[in-house]
Amino acid sequence: MSNSVYFGDNLPILQAMPAASVDLIYIDPPFNTGKMQDRTQIKTTRSEAGDRTGFGGRRYETIKVGARSYADLFDDYLAFLEPRLVEAHRVLAAHGSLYFHIDYREVHYCKVLLDTIFGRDCFLNEIIWAYDYGGRPKNRWPPKHDNILLYVKDPERYIFNYEEIERIPYMAPGLVGPEKAARGKLPTDTWWHTIVPTNGKEKTGYPTQKPLGILRRIVQASSRPGDLVLDFFAGSGTTGAVCLEFGRRFILVDDNPQAIEVMRHRFAGVEEIEWVTD
Repeated sequence: MSNSVYFGDNLPILQAMPAASVDLIYIDPPFNTGKMQDRTQIKTTRSEAGDRTGFGGRRYETIKVGARSYADLFDDYLAFLEPRLVEAHRVLAAHGSLYFHIDYREVHYCKVLLDTIFGRDCFLNEIIWAYDYGGRPKNRWPPKHDNILLYVKDPERYIFNYEEIERIPYMAPGLVGPEKAARGKLPTDTWWHTIVPTNGKEKTGYPTQKPLGILRRIVQASSRPGDLVLDFFAGSGTTGAVCLEFGRRFILVDDNPQAIEVMRHRFAGVEEIEWVTD
């Protein structure tokens, strides 16, 4: 089976998929912030009359080269998610896992919904992705994390590739000895990882793009080479990029034309992708 990218409403696409056909699901649905999510792409060029000052006092002019956006507002967020999560459970293989990426606004309600669909005994972890970027309000603790809920189809037979997970340095290597320090440790359920850097190589300009490092950890831990990975809120296509890197197959779905545009550019030159308009 080739890799596939679908442009369309993810619900009928999910309903048309065979049961138990997917090994791993990662989704990063809209967070229901009630806002229009925007990202403006810029570049800078040397200009004595520029609006920015760089190294050595040199002046640069900011030029807007594009913008991407989507509305993140639902009158009934859980009613939107529920039929899609029911289908996700149906298409997930018996050994499969679901990683559900959300933020602090909706995570409590989504946890109850997922407990109802998957069963509380199939809840494995709440992963905290912690980062340090953006503004810092002075009237509360600055929110600097996302939540990733991990559910499995069967708590007795899911995939977790302990030896495949990239290890991280010990915070106090002197306390564990040179052998352990050199090997590193398994990450916990708190993942410290930067957001996608503004000027980084992996930046696509899509508003909700997630770092390759987060998806690498998920795909390595919960799938095997050749497995089929599904992301039905695909956005910038990070899940597909990681699958190509690690030899997994993928199905990506999004109904935003800008997301499809970003993915076509990101996967330019990759032949084994079928592009489908629903």
